[in-house]
Parts: sequence; C-alpha cells; structure tokens
Amino acid sequence: MSFELLLVVLTLLSGLVWAWDRWLREREGVDRDQDPWYIDLPRTLFPIILIVLLLRSFAAEPFRIPSGSMLPTLQAGDFILVNKSAYGVRLPIVRTRLFGNGEPERGDVAVFRYPVDPSQDYIKRIIGLPGDEIRYQDRVFYVNGERLEQSDVGAYERGDVDGPALVRREQVGDREYQIVHHPDSPSGNFTYTVPEGQFFAVGDNRDRSADSRVWGPVSDDYLAGRAFIIWMSWDSQEGGIAWDRIGKRIE
Repeated sequence: MSFELLLVVLTLLSGLVWAWDRWLREREGVDRDQDPWYIDLPRTLFPIILIVLLLRSFAAEPFRIPSGSMLPTLQAGDFILVNKSAYGVRLPIVRTRLFGNGEPERGDVAVFRYPVDPSQDYIKRIIGLPGDEIRYQDRVFYVNGERLEQSDVGAYERGDVDGPALVRREQVGDREYQIVHHPDSPSGNFTYTVPEGQFFAVGDNRDRSADSRVWGPVSDDYLAGRAFIIWMSWDSQEGGIAWDRIGKRIE
C-alpha cells in the first residue's frame, strides 16, 4: 500500500470515528471523555491526519532522490519538495484534475508517475512540449530545429559516477542548468515528435538516465508537480548531512 493510499484510508477511518463520536455526544448529551483508546485515538488524530493529507495532496509533497539520473542538479540522498499545484490541483490517488490548467514549461524539473509502472514516481527535466519536434544529435538536443546551447564547465569530480564525465551548462529559452555527459558513451541520435497531451522528459545525467528516449513521453495525467527546493540531503559518500545542499533551489 502506498503512503498516499494509507493516508486516505486513515483519514476516512478516523473521520468516521470522529463524526460518530460527535453525533453520539450531541444526540445523547453524555460525557464521553473516558472513551476506550480505540475511540479516543482516531478521534484525536483525525484533524492532524486530515491536515497532512491536504498539505501533501494539494500544496507540497516530499520526495527522496534514489539515483544519480539527475546529476549534477540532484544527487542520490537529496530530499526535495514538489509544488503539487503547479500543473493543476488533482485528487489524491486517482490524480484527476480538479481545477487549474498549469502545464510544464521547458526546463522544469517535474515529478510524474512512471509511464511503464504508474505505481512508481520519477523525476526528470521537461524539454519537449506537446507538438514539439525533438532531435538528439552528438549529445545535443534540438527543439523545433533550435539547438539547446551548451557550454563547458569542467570535469565532474564527485565519485558517484562511473568513468570520466564532463559538466556542461545547457540553456532552454531563458533557463540555464548544468548537465553531465560521459564522453565514452554513444550518443544515440534520433528525431521524435511529441504527441498532444504528452511531454518529453530527460535526465540531467544524460548518458546514465532512462527517460523519454527509452520509455516514451509522459502523459499530462501522470504529472504530479514541479520540484522547487532541496530541504534535506544525505551524503552517502561522506556518511553525513550535506549541509551545503539544504535550502538549495532546483533550477
């Protein structure tokens, strides 16, 4: 059972107990301060669980980064917050849009349900919008014929990648961010047109990311929100908290 589903179930069960208790108090006018624990506990926890569910579903949700597919922007061990209303407010679990018509912009770092297995959440950078022609050639993306300009930053010096790696700065419109290339890896050139209602998402660790180049585009229905800040980070290499990453905005 997912944590989201667990929260919904707990909210419903504790809410039923809370409502039943309120109804019984008003109907019988009895003092129920000495209720057994299985009545008192859910009655007490219901407002807390409800607030957590509402905040997590409609405001901001925490996620943990499990892999290095978004290096150097996000590292394994980063804990991030995701703006759940950035792409429209959606119901929990079914994620049907309630209201709002926000859509990703090119360059957004978005969380979404994995198209191959919707029970999993993935995080990638959106570079292609519905109708865009995406071309990948010699490790450079072209969107509708326009090159996403890159400039060299230097060697990637952290030890969490295999083999030599280079850091480059890439630009999408007025958005800039860093990516990682592995010069010994093949480019895998291709051209692709993004279908309507879909988005093309790629990892910043370009040669070590399974993304839309492998499993196809992301449906609008699968979008969960836009990542915006790192609120905690655990450096597995050093075995401690990475204080310099806490509070860092996700570009």
